[in-house]
Amino acid sequence: MGSPNYSTRAPLAALLALLAGAVSGCGILGSGSPGNLDVISVSSPLFKNGAPLPHGYSCTGGLGNPPLRWSGTSGAKSVALVVDDVDSGAGAEVHWVVFDIDPNTTELPENGVPRGAVQGEATTGKVGYVPPCVTDGSYRFTVYALDSKLGLSQGAPLSETLPRIAEHTIARGRLTAAHIE
Repeated sequence: MGSPNYSTRAPLAALLALLAGAVSGCGILGSGSPGNLDVISVSSPLFKNGAPLPHGYSCTGGLGNPPLRWSGTSGAKSVALVVDDVDSGAGAEVHWVVFDIDPNTTELPENGVPRGAVQGEATTGKVGYVPPCVTDGSYRFTVYALDSKLGLSQGAPLSETLPRIAEHTIARGRLTAAHIE
């Protein structure tokens, strides 16, 4: 008798739910507390924590990703950024994953990626910043200081990037946009 034929592709919603549970302690796709992690200060010159995300950085705006700045990553071997929305009516959505950012980097330019950084897949399967569309979502720009580079390839799937980021996180900081202007 042969073994049952199981599909190797889990539905996206189930995969995200599994990942959310597995990595919520580091705050990736969860509201978990940073616990004993150091805190990174994250800001943007264009919006404050809890304020709306400027319309230009949404799916109808065309500006790409907003600029970000951070501090507090000393001792890190690399930095990662995850942009997500866990309040979306469709469930958790990851809009952007950037990793292997040089630990000396302290800002992200508008519509840009630091030299040498690698981008993973978003929930949609696209690589790069996928601007949010849900006007009443809560968009989190979370910066992680990591104890190593992830060493994953460009376009790595969420099933690889999120657990690896959670596993190597030594500090975390977040800037949240309450909704889209």
